[in-house]
Amino acid sequence: MASNGADGGKKFDISNLSKCANEIIDAIKDSIKNLARLNVIVAGKTGSGKSTLINSVFRANLAETGIGMPVTQNMRKYTKEGVPLTIYDTVGFELSKEIRDASQQEIAETIKKCELSGDDNQRIHCLWYCINAAGGRVEQGEIDWLREISNVCKFSHVPVIIVLTQSYDKEKTKAINGVLQEEKLECLGIIPVLAQDFIFKFRGETHEQQSFGLEDLIEVMEKALPNELQDTLQNLQKVSLESKKNSAHKIVAFTVTAAGGIGAAPIPLSDAFLLVTAQLEMLRKITVIFGIDVDANTMKILLSATLGVGGATLFGRAAVTAILKCIPGAGSLVGGAIAAGTAMLITTALGEAYIKLMEKVWHGEVKFNSNIGDIMSDLFKDELKRRKNKGNDDPDTLPVS
Repeated sequence: MASNGADGGKKFDISNLSKCANEIIDAIKDSIKNLARLNVIVAGKTGSGKSTLINSVFRANLAETGIGMPVTQNMRKYTKEGVPLTIYDTVGFELSKEIRDASQQEIAETIKKCELSGDDNQRIHCLWYCINAAGGRVEQGEIDWLREISNVCKFSHVPVIIVLTQSYDKEKTKAINGVLQEEKLECLGIIPVLAQDFIFKFRGETHEQQSFGLEDLIEVMEKALPNELQDTLQNLQKVSLESKKNSAHKIVAFTVTAAGGIGAAPIPLSDAFLLVTAQLEMLRKITVIFGIDVDANTMKILLSATLGVGGATLFGRAAVTAILKCIPGAGSLVGGAIAAGTAMLITTALGEAYIKLMEKVWHGEVKFNSNIGDIMSDLFKDELKRRKNKGNDDPDTLPVS
C-alpha cells in the first residue's frame, strides 16, 4: 500500500519492503542533493594547516580533489559533486603588504559578489582564519589583517572564527591565544585545535597526543549558521558525534509529537499507515544527519527487523482502537488516547534504537551486513522494554514478547 509522506510529498510503498527500501534510499539521496549549500572561506599563511583542517572536519576530503577552480589571483574554489559544501581557499597567502591588501580585497569582493547573487546557496556563511600555533607567535601584520577583514565580514554578516592549528604545545598556544584576546578582534571565537593525532619523541620515548578541538569548532559553527544550514553542517561534519545525536534526537521528538497526533485522530484504520510513513521519514532524516551511506539492501533488512518487531503489535492495537473509534460518544476519545500512546511509544523506541545503531556504525562496532537486522531488532526490543519498565503504571504501555 502506498502512503503519502507526513508533509504530503514523498510516497513510500509500505506493502513491499524491497520497493519501500529503494524509495527511502532515493529520498535520502534527494535530501542530500537538496540540502542548503555551506560556503566557507579559509584563509591563513602557507603552512598553517588549512588542508588538514578541512579534511579532518568534513567528510568530503575536499582539499584532496585537485587544485580547485581559480576564482581570483590568490583564491581557489573547491567543490565536489554530491557534497553541499564549497571551500574558498586563499592560496599562497603571505603577509607582504601587497599580497595582504590584495587578499583582503579579493575576499571582500567575493563576499559581496556572492551576496548580490541573491542565491542563498552562494552566500558566504563563515570565514576561518588559521594560525599555526606551533610557531609560538603571531605577527602584527597578521593581527592588522584580521582586524581589517573582520570589519569587512561584520558589515556583510559573515562570522569570523580564528582557528589555532597544530596546537600541540600548550604554552605556545596559550601565549598566542592571550595576544589575540587582548586585541579584542571582531570574531566569533578563537579555537585551538589539533586536527590529527601528533606523535613525538621525548627523552628517547615515543609519545602520542590525541587530536582535539574539532568538536569545539563544530559547536561554534552551529551557533554561527542559520537554521537552514544546521542539517547541512551535521551531514558534512565527521568530528562531533554528540552534535549529530542532538540533531537526531530533535527529529525523533518532532516525529513522536506528530505520531501522537496521528494516533489520536479519529480516522478508523488509516492512522497505522500514516504512522509507519512518519516513522520512515524519521529514519530518512536521521540517516541524512549522520551522513553514513546506507544501500537499499541494508535498508530492506532494517525495515524487516523493525516492522517485524513492532508492526504486528502496532497494527493489532490500531485495529482495536479503530473499533473503539467507531463507537459513538466516548469511544472516539478513549480510542484516540490509546492509539496516541501506542504510536508515541513505538516511534520513540524506533527512533532511539536507530540512533544507537548509527552510533555503533560511527564507532566501527558494527557493519552493514546480514547481521545488521538482528542488531537493529535487539536495539528496538531493548528500547521498547526499557520504556515499558519506565511506564508500568501507564495503562497504554505496550506488552513486549
